[in-house]
Amino acid sequence: MEFAGKVAYVTGGGSGIGAAVARRLSDRGADAVVVADVNAAAAEAVDVADPAQVEKSIEAVIRAHGRLDVVVHAAGVDDPAAKQVIADALLAGEPPQVTARLEDAAWRRVMSVNLDGTFHVLGAALRVMTPVRAGAIVVVGSSASFDAPIGYAHYAASKAGVHALCQSVAKEAIAFGVRVNVVAPGPTDTGMAARTPEPLRHSLGDGRVRPYATPEEIADVALFLAGDGAANLVGAVLLANGGRFTV
Repeated sequence: MEFAGKVAYVTGGGSGIGAAVARRLSDRGADAVVVADVNAAAAEAVDVADPAQVEKSIEAVIRAHGRLDVVVHAAGVDDPAAKQVIADALLAGEPPQVTARLEDAAWRRVMSVNLDGTFHVLGAALRVMTPVRAGAIVVVGSSASFDAPIGYAHYAASKAGVHALCQSVAKEAIAFGVRVNVVAPGPTDTGMAARTPEPLRHSLGDGRVRPYATPEEIADVALFLAGDGAANLVGAVLLANGGRFTV
């Protein structure tokens, strides 16, 4: 019951890795787990791309529970249209052409949720945590920031930005008693993965390594980073990709 007495806030908690994190936190004794997601049917409706919504949501946590000890930021988006272009190229045996066709709206959507959203969550969480000089923030990044998959430049760039942002903020936040770390999953069996076209999903398979991770396996890494056992980890980016590659 390592999170007994703690109040946690999980973005993207309506499904996938975020939902698994919320369940794990509850199972391990957290007094309250507040789940936020753009999908209002699954959780409190919060669009992390909107700083006002993020601020209002975290302020509500403080009003209701008086404290905030753990934040796990798992909200993120991919680009199904780009995935389909890549899958079609794989079937045709041709190199994919995504960037030349990529519209600014698609670029901005990925950046606004993945990178801007991380900035909004970090800022709002730190405004609550630094005055009490305590707290742990874990952000879900991606191994795509390291291997930079072909045709997926906007997603890879957004997650690389997330990693750099978190590492810089971590050096700042630790002086105020707040730890910031990142888990960078490889392919994980979430709803996002389920929407990946089969040719592309198949291409991500590798018989030499473990298959797709489960959301629970990534959640366990996130909880380790949020817990006391990771007290000496600050600005870490833990690659959790089943051995597909190392950095």
